[in-house]
Amino acid sequence: MGIIKNWHQQHAENLSFGSRLADKVASNMGSWRFIIIQTIIVGIWMLLNVVAYVSHWDPYPFILLNLLFSTQAAYAAPIIMMAQNRQNERDRAQAQADYQTNIEAKEEIEALAIKLNSMEVDKLDKIIRMLEELDKK
Repeated sequence: MGIIKNWHQQHAENLSFGSRLADKVASNMGSWRFIIIQTIIVGIWMLLNVVAYVSHWDPYPFILLNLLFSTQAAYAAPIIMMAQNRQNERDRAQAQADYQTNIEAKEEIEALAIKLNSMEVDKLDKIIRMLEELDKK
């Protein structure tokens, strides 16, 4: 018997390499770790260019650093948007799975209600027969 996969596992298996990579990049760029590391790198970059004794490879106003940030933003924005689109797809898949589960649960509850009603009717019929037998005696 095979392993039954939930909607999340099925969705994850259908993602392309590019989609998985974009999700990973977006999750890393949206983390405190990324912000802290980037802040440290920028601080070191600025410090080295302000106090450099021999060569300033990017003197104030740090035009090369601004170019790097612009390039990073140009790539980050579409990658983050792709990840958000996939999150919407995951949300739709989860909503569909939840809807299907609710339909199945409703059908089970209706079947149980019919069974309980049938048992209730059987009990009432039995009680009526017993009362009729008592009346005959």
